[in-house]
Amino acid sequence: MVEVQLQNISKSYARKRVLQKVDLKFEKGKFSVVFGSPVSGKSVLMRLIMGLESPDSGSIFLRGREVTGLPAGVRNFGYVPQSFALYPHYRVFDNIAYPLTLARKSREAIRGRVEPLAKKLKIDALLDKYPNQLSGGEKQRVALARGIVKDSEVFILDDPLVGLDFKLREQLFVDLRLMLSEIDGTFIYTTSDPLETLALADDVFVLDQGEIVDQGSVDHVYEEPSNLRAFQLLGFPGANTIPGSLVGGICRSAFGEFGVELADSAGQEVRREVTIGFRPEAVLLDEEAKTAGALRFDARELLREDLGAETIFYFEAAGFRYVGYWSNGSAPPQLPEVFQAGLSIRDLVIFESATGRRLGRGKDSHVGSAVGKNS
Repeated sequence: MVEVQLQNISKSYARKRVLQKVDLKFEKGKFSVVFGSPVSGKSVLMRLIMGLESPDSGSIFLRGREVTGLPAGVRNFGYVPQSFALYPHYRVFDNIAYPLTLARKSREAIRGRVEPLAKKLKIDALLDKYPNQLSGGEKQRVALARGIVKDSEVFILDDPLVGLDFKLREQLFVDLRLMLSEIDGTFIYTTSDPLETLALADDVFVLDQGEIVDQGSVDHVYEEPSNLRAFQLLGFPGANTIPGSLVGGICRSAFGEFGVELADSAGQEVRREVTIGFRPEAVLLDEEAKTAGALRFDARELLREDLGAETIFYFEAAGFRYVGYWSNGSAPPQLPEVFQAGLSIRDLVIFESATGRRLGRGKDSHVGSAVGKNS
């Protein structure tokens, strides 16, 4: 069942287009993440859904009923904004209870909602304090509690962990996921953090420069992106790309040539300029690079970041810089100044450079020699 639906939503400020013909469907009971850069239009989109602003064009539906022109109070969403926005003259209890107070709930009913929620968020000992007596992380927990205390079926969380230090973000992230798993509702969450997206989302909507460039289950969008921008944005470390050309189902690049399994065979004999993408975890090193069917090439390590059980390494090959990711539980091999690296052809995703749309994926055939390949 579709809980919230947006049709052809556009919004501009001072003639600058912020959202362009956005179509979205948020399914009931799902944890949906709108993911994009800090200037992609996520917060504006949330304010439109909430009813805090009106779109220039398009329609918004809540459970099949159009609510485009209705005020925020009628829509009854739970809402956590980016800023804490706590009332300094209210105690923590009253800050959390504020939405219920507006709804004229009884004091007993309010206490029955606020106290269990505060305990889940580990702020029950703070209920008699004022905001100026709290740390940044405690304020963020209070803001989260206020946003989800309402008796609502849809909760909107607009980048609720932004601006917090890494340790605090990590702790709040775990607490938030555990807590929300116990709440029966539909969650719409925005973030510019790919790790948050991959860990939290059931469905993801990738927003780039005011347009939805990809959407679907988070696993599908990560593994089978339909657009180059979605491929580049969703993932950490960021994806690698190399230029190439495609004709007759054969792709040529500085790393060699290989066959491509095209999603659409129309016009495959026409030469196209393409962008070849591969994830950092797809980079093969040392003995792994000698896998049959892999593209092999000479590389030079530039920098290595040891993260304990994982290692991120940066290298140069064929005149470009790339990033690789090693996470097999042991340290990556000590490499000579020039070493052999490789890529499994099935890990290569091919995009049309002019439009960014996905054309296909590499297939294990027609392997040719790469630039600087060792024999």
